Amino acid sequence: MKQKRQTSASGDYRIIGGQWRGRRLPVADSPGLRPTTDRVRETLFNWLQWDITDARVLDLYAGSGSLGFEAASRGAAQVTLIEAVKAVSQQLQNNISLLNSERIEVVTHNALDWLQTQAAEAYDIVFIDPPFREGLADKTLKLLDENNWLTVDNQVYLETEKEWPLKLPANWRVTKEKTHGQVCFRLLTKDIE
Repeated sequence: MKQKRQTSASGDYRIIGGQWRGRRLPVADSPGLRPTTDRVRETLFNWLQWDITDARVLDLYAGSGSLGFEAASRGAAQVTLIEAVKAVSQQLQNNISLLNSERIEVVTHNALDWLQTQAAEAYDIVFIDPPFREGLADKTLKLLDENNWLTVDNQVYLETEKEWPLKLPANWRVTKEKTHGQVCFRLLTKDIE
C-alpha cells in the first residue's frame, strides 16, 4: 500500500491549477511562514478566474510564493514576488529555476520600504498576506493607495487574522469576503478615476 505524502508548512505545497497543476514546490524553513491553504487558494483563483490571464501581479510578503506561482501557472503575464528574508527569497528563486519561468521575478526587499516610492508601473492584481498581528495590512494598503501601484481595473487580495478590524482607505471597497478557520480573506478594489 502506497503511503500518502505528508506536507508541512516548512515542507512543500502543490500548485492547484494551470500550466504547472499538481507540481510540488519546496518551502523554506522559516518561523511564521504559512503557505495559503489549497482551499483558500482555490476560492481566491475562482474569484480571479476572468482577471488573471495576462495580468501584472504583485505578491507582497511572498513567503512560500504559493499565490504568485499559482497566478503564473494560470496565465499571469508577469509576477513580482517581494520577500524580505534572504533564505526564503533564495528558495523562491530556486523554485523559479525549477519551473524554468521567465515571467516570475523575486525582489529581496522589505515590502513596506519597497512600496514607499512612486510606482514605475502599476499592477492589475496585488496579493497581501503579511505576517499576522504586526499591523502591516493597514500600512500596506495605505502605500498602495498613495504611490500609484494599482491599475484602474485592480484586484487586491488581503489575507488577515480573523479578528483584524477592517479599516479601508477612501475609495476602496470589499468585493468578496470569506473566513476559513482563523483566517479572513477578502478581495478589494480601489476605485480610480
